[in-house]
Amino acid sequence: MAVNLTVPNDRQVLAIDGVQVFVGQAGVKKPEHDDLTLIVLNGVNSIGAVFTQNRFCAAPVQIAKQHLATDTGVRALVINTGNANAGTGRQGLADAEFICEKVAQQIGCAAAQVLPFSTGVILEPLPVDRIVTALPKVKVVHWPQAAAAIMTTDTVPKMASRTVSIDGHKVHFTGIAKGSGMIHPNMATMLGFVFTDADIAQPLLQQMVAEVANTSFNAITVDGDTSTNDSFVVVATGKTELGRIDSEASKDYAVIKTVLADVALELAQAIVRDGEGASKFITIDVRHALTEAEARQVGYAVARSPLVKTAFYASDPNLGRILCAIGYAGIADLDVSAIKVYLGDVLVAEKGGRASNYTEEAGQQVMAQDEITVTIDLARGEAQAKIYTCDLSKEYVAINADYRS
Repeated sequence: MAVNLTVPNDRQVLAIDGVQVFVGQAGVKKPEHDDLTLIVLNGVNSIGAVFTQNRFCAAPVQIAKQHLATDTGVRALVINTGNANAGTGRQGLADAEFICEKVAQQIGCAAAQVLPFSTGVILEPLPVDRIVTALPKVKVVHWPQAAAAIMTTDTVPKMASRTVSIDGHKVHFTGIAKGSGMIHPNMATMLGFVFTDADIAQPLLQQMVAEVANTSFNAITVDGDTSTNDSFVVVATGKTELGRIDSEASKDYAVIKTVLADVALELAQAIVRDGEGASKFITIDVRHALTEAEARQVGYAVARSPLVKTAFYASDPNLGRILCAIGYAGIADLDVSAIKVYLGDVLVAEKGGRASNYTEEAGQQVMAQDEITVTIDLARGEAQAKIYTCDLSKEYVAINADYRS
């Protein structure tokens, strides 16, 4: 059950001018289940995207990168769930290309203007015929139906919307994402799509997407496994009357980037809140590191530790596990006597050992909560980072043991 995750209703999820959303049933995931999504973009737009760094990256990821490199513009995104089209060799690439060709014929564009995305089981052939047969039958829907159609082991659809008013002009943002297991940077199996009617120059949008991903989708971990299919895409349709944003010096740049980052973080945290078998949402807040990279390194070590995560599941203040993870994080010159560790507001460790005023009862009270923050003060500098994770439960094992059953 997702941890304190509220699903927006239809009225709260905003339509974006220049974007049409379609959903259909291809029978890839299971019969009579929405598992095919087609998003059609009207007119000229800008695209920014970042993808998994897994060397076994899926065929659709490879094709999407190739199509983006043609610089011919993007007119459609096509997404299937139930099959990742990963570990499928040359046939997988040909299948992804074929689906792009069929979408292009259907909407009237070039195949290179279609970006394919897949999510689901790895190392199984993509049932192309089912997808191609379903494409002409897709129906116009609103974002909640699309968010549900891209789910795999997710228990709830993930959506976020924002409106910001700048100089009397409203700019809208809507994003959907999927992910529940196989979640770990880089990137955190997840797919994330955000759409805005802002007018943003492509080079700047690409830079924004990479920076925003760093504090959102690349700051989450459920199980320490980096997927073959991870993709985060932002589309700017340019339909707002607000002027074009083409540099960091543009007066509206900071506002637009802040809202985009807020939407991405909400979606990323929703993935952790809906982590497979999760019962707790945990923030690892690392402060006073020498560099942000160092802070993230320590945060990840704690966040992905099975021993730490199972302790949280059991509400067991076995907090030596956190110290252990900090110690093996790989910071060679770490002065453990200077570190302070807090569980919520409770000081747990300082001066290389247990805090003198710490009590098991105080730790137990925090561990019993369903949202917990672990603060680690390294006392080395001014950099900081937050990593978001969840506990590791028996249900996680059951979900993944039965995934293909």
